[in-house]
Amino acid sequence: MKFSQFYAPSTKETPKDASLPSHIFLVRAGFIEQIGSGLYNFLPLGKRVLDKIRAIVKEEMDKAGAQEVNLSFVTPASLWQESGRYNVFGKELLRFKDRKENDFVLGPTHEEAMVSLVKNKITSYKQLPLHLYQITWKFRDEARPRFGLLRCREFLMKDGYSFHKNEEDLTREFDLMYETYSRILQRLGLNFRAVEADSGAIGGSGSKEFMVLAKNGEDDILLCENCDYAANIEAAKRAKKTCNKERPEANFASKFHTPNIKSIKELADFFRIDEFYTIKAVVKKAIYENESKLVVFFIRGCDDLQEVKAQNACKALELMDADESELLNAGLVPGFIGFVGLKNIDFYLDKELENEKQMIIGANEKDYHLVGIDVVNLNQDRFKDLVEVKENDCCLKCGGKLRKSKGIEVGHIFKLGQKYSKAMNAHFLDENGKTQAFYMGCYGIGVSRLVAVAIEASHDEKGCIWNQTLAPFTIDIIISNIKDEEAFKFANQIYQQLQDLGIEVLLDDRNERFGVKMNDFELMGFPYALVIGKGLQNNEVELIQRENLSKEIIKTDHVIENLKKKIL
Repeated sequence: MKFSQFYAPSTKETPKDASLPSHIFLVRAGFIEQIGSGLYNFLPLGKRVLDKIRAIVKEEMDKAGAQEVNLSFVTPASLWQESGRYNVFGKELLRFKDRKENDFVLGPTHEEAMVSLVKNKITSYKQLPLHLYQITWKFRDEARPRFGLLRCREFLMKDGYSFHKNEEDLTREFDLMYETYSRILQRLGLNFRAVEADSGAIGGSGSKEFMVLAKNGEDDILLCENCDYAANIEAAKRAKKTCNKERPEANFASKFHTPNIKSIKELADFFRIDEFYTIKAVVKKAIYENESKLVVFFIRGCDDLQEVKAQNACKALELMDADESELLNAGLVPGFIGFVGLKNIDFYLDKELENEKQMIIGANEKDYHLVGIDVVNLNQDRFKDLVEVKENDCCLKCGGKLRKSKGIEVGHIFKLGQKYSKAMNAHFLDENGKTQAFYMGCYGIGVSRLVAVAIEASHDEKGCIWNQTLAPFTIDIIISNIKDEEAFKFANQIYQQLQDLGIEVLLDDRNERFGVKMNDFELMGFPYALVIGKGLQNNEVELIQRENLSKEIIKTDHVIENLKKKIL
């Protein structure tokens, strides 16, 4: 492609709302343009990268035995109502009516539509397993679209759905998709980790997220220094915390006067103990489909509540902070809440508190705490994993230290089990002639998001740095002086030879200053630039590698040979 004929409108201006390098550089370099809040057009450069990612995803999915389909972008609301998600998904689900007042949604995900596709068509275990996938545009009505392609409203996604006769075969496919996604990201040249994750609104279990490590990542992940354990902070687990400081002792549970002591630090200082031996209460307002209520979560004084875990524990749609007046109206005593004698309020305790001895908690009475409390004789269902795992906590698998890193989610795989098939009455006959609901898996990867992720993982202050797999062009031939006939002729000769070799090459034949052309090369981030300038008089050209901007002088009769070694 000749640059003089190519549509790539670059600019020096940084978008007003752009803060991340990928957002800034992709817009400035003319890969994408914003047309509305969270809405982007892909220009020729961006489309070339997008197509490359799509091709790799499709190739690996086909190799794994999945079959590509293409479902409607618009889904009847009746399918979402049938699954039970229509009223609980949240405002991110864009609902609308057509001219006949029929209800529809713009699909952010297609579990319901895919179940409908196979329902009453796959009727026997002999037709299983089946894995169908699509690579198509989706819409999620984000409240605050930001970060360019990383959090937009319309996005290209590969979503696949598998159907199985039992849990064992579902696990086999889940493991296969783990391997498939790993190969996709390896081929894309990205540094990633697969981490334990929360299933979120999609539901199910056996959830893993694929995170590309990047310092501007939106997610906190915890990685073990000694083994392969990795988890999103929302799902991370740890080895049970211990404390070697002296434990408080009381012959029997007693009520102590603790005037004006409301914080855990004040409480620990008052009794001259470590916060590890205290229990604090965190009160949240849990929002459900038709009601809201206060829920109390009890954790160690030295820990923090992980809200996603807490939300899952009480099965709420959302958790909100509760103000002091709401606590008082519910009969709670702010600063002095304990589970002993707590009535008419739902409460949960962190699993690590089970069977703990000699703890200090609130007495549900102003200015009083209970000392010497044993956490026993409570309903087992009250104990949940509630704490936020932190850096330097110990790994559940090997006991090693956990360290925190930043990551960007690019893929997510789930074991859905029978959640959707049961809700939508999607059945088959098993080996014994009995009716069974399908066991399902769900596998998503953000294709358009990966365009931005690649830049977050590889850029400098000048612009993008594409690896050869993803680059829209592998090499940029820059004619430093377009009026130099000899340089123009030689550049076109090299351009044609590289094209014949199947190398993606851009010939910058624009009537622009050399500085403008170099700035565009650095901004757009092609792996190599071949500069044809004054050195041609000595039968020399300059090869620049974008990654480190290193320069190499090459004799003109060795150009093709040299480039073939580097590129092919």
